[in-house]
Formats: sequence, structure tokens, C-alpha cells
Amino acid sequence: MIRKIALTTAAVLALSSGVALAAGGHKEITDVDFAHEGPFGKFDQFQLQRGLQVYTEVCSACHGLKYVPIRTLADPGGPQLPEDQVRAYAAQFTVTDKETGEDREGKPTDHFPVSGMEGAPDLSLMTKARAGFSGPYGTGMSQLFNGMGGAEYMYSILTHYEENPECAPDGIDGFYYNTSFDKGAIPDSCKDEKGISTIPGSWIAMPQPLGDDQVTYADGTPATVSQMAEDVSAFLMWAAEPKLMDRREAGFKAVIFLIILASLLYLTNKRIWASVKGKTA
Repeated sequence: MIRKIALTTAAVLALSSGVALAAGGHKEITDVDFAHEGPFGKFDQFQLQRGLQVYTEVCSACHGLKYVPIRTLADPGGPQLPEDQVRAYAAQFTVTDKETGEDREGKPTDHFPVSGMEGAPDLSLMTKARAGFSGPYGTGMSQLFNGMGGAEYMYSILTHYEENPECAPDGIDGFYYNTSFDKGAIPDSCKDEKGISTIPGSWIAMPQPLGDDQVTYADGTPATVSQMAEDVSAFLMWAAEPKLMDRREAGFKAVIFLIILASLLYLTNKRIWASVKGKTA
């Protein structure tokens, strides 16, 4: 019986891995070693601060974070800005007061603005939903050791713009070829006889948003495209999962408690039945 259960479990895990590969088979995702990944990973406070700067100066022109309260920028485990800086950051936004209906200066209790361009997705939701290196298609253990995948997906989208492939040298008017974006349009010339794409990725409406030295980091970190993409991806992962560290800590405590409880139950069971099982026929 135990053998059958073990074989069934192995089969399920194998199928899960197959689903993960099949789901991500037509996009190129770069595996980035983010500080928050792994069973003991934690968000890098200074990386989150740099990522906030990139989001504010580049991404926020189109994309919003409407579910993220500005006050959380001061929370432990996040960017952890001083409270006066959080107030100053909130004050740059103009908010319509729900009670008076009048515009006012933003407060830390307000949320980040919504996306400013029609059709531009909320980045915290996008980061949480997208499958990247392992992502939602992976097993629980894969997510524990390899990460959720959203940060890798965002990093890859920002860095995987390329020239149009040979099958469509002229591309699609108003769109840009990206080998990590597989949700966009693909010309018939880039499909086989079964209508399946022969290239990684597809065409995306967003032009390449990042360029070298586009921002100036206060800590002197070189603002390369790769560095900015990694920083803002980590920040967006925090925005999508601000309690990731707390949930991971709670999970470890629960596992340790269950191990101790199981050991005590096993020893108690042996002690209770020792007199019976010790008798010989």
C-alpha cells in the first residue's frame, strides 16, 4: 500500500513538472538569483529602494500599483523608508478625497495611483500572476527553492527585446519583438503548418522602457539595463507579496511543530503498546 502511494506521488510530481515545461515552452525566461528566493531568502532593502526609484521614474508613467498602500514603504522587510520620506513620497501624488470629492495632496494611508494608460496592467498583479522560472505552474517545493517566478518574468520582459526574427523582418507596425512575451500577436510567416509558433515570444505593444543610465542611483550603483530590471523586478515582487517573509517564517514554524508532534505521538504509541507488542505467542 505504501509503495503504491509513493509511486502515485512520484507520478503526480512528474506530471506537474511536465505541465510546467509545457506551459512555459515558448518564451525565454532568465533565471535570476534574487535575494528573496530560497527557503532562507529575504528581500534586499537597498535593492527594493532602487527598484522603487526605477518604478517611480520610469514605470509609473503608464503602470500603477493600486492595491499597494504607500505606508507599507516603511514596513520592516520592505524598502523600509523613514516615515518622513514616506510622507514626502506620498505628497507628490494628487488624490481625490472620497469624502469631499476634492483633490488633495497624497498621504501615506493612500494607495499608489492606478495605471495611467488604458490597457496598461497593474504591475503588482502582473508580477504575482505570471509564471516565470517556476511560477504558479511549479510544485510547492519548486516555489520554495526556486522562487515564485514573477520576478524572473518581469526581468526577462524588460531585457529580452530583440530585432525582428528572419520569419518577419518587418515585424508588426507599432509593436516590438520580445522573446519572453508569448501573449501577443504572431505573423503567419512565423508559424508552422499546424499554426504553432516557430519562434520564442511574440510582439508586445510596449517599447523597450529601460536604457543605460536612465536613472541615477543615490548609492552609486551603475544603472545598467540589467541592474535596473533586476531592481524593479524585486520591488514589484515585494509589492505583489509584501508578507512573503512572514508567511515563509510561519510555514517553517508549522513544519517544526508538526515534526515534534509526530515524534511525540510515535514515542507515545510505542510506549502504550510496548507491553502488548513485546509478548511472544
